[in-house]
Amino acid sequence: MEFIQSSELPPPAGHYSQAVAAGGLVWVSGILPARDSVAADASFEAQCDSVFAQCEQVLRAAGCGFSDVVQCTAYLAGVEHWPAFNALYARVFGAHKPARAVVPVPALHYGFLVELQLVAQRPLSG
Repeated sequence: MEFIQSSELPPPAGHYSQAVAAGGLVWVSGILPARDSVAADASFEAQCDSVFAQCEQVLRAAGCGFSDVVQCTAYLAGVEHWPAFNALYARVFGAHKPARAVVPVPALHYGFLVELQLVAQRPLSG
């Protein structure tokens, strides 16, 4: 088991890892928008952009990219954000279509509107 911390991001504030790799898979912990650069009242798109950028950094630290993601769970504070999320998600993932669950929730930590959790498969080396 390998605990992964992106050098591009601050360490988690809680007792968890940004990601854990085991058995060829990488589990990325739930990622909220970056509180140091995105306010809770920022637009939904700005919050998603922050989350996707951080996911990319954690995946990169694990030797993966979005094309290696096999499953995504998205938590949205309000089902009304679903269409916008779907469009932004499609922009990031392109033709790649991992398994996905979108879970509308009443609220997220710090008042944010989106949180993502990913599972990726590490590419086979050489």
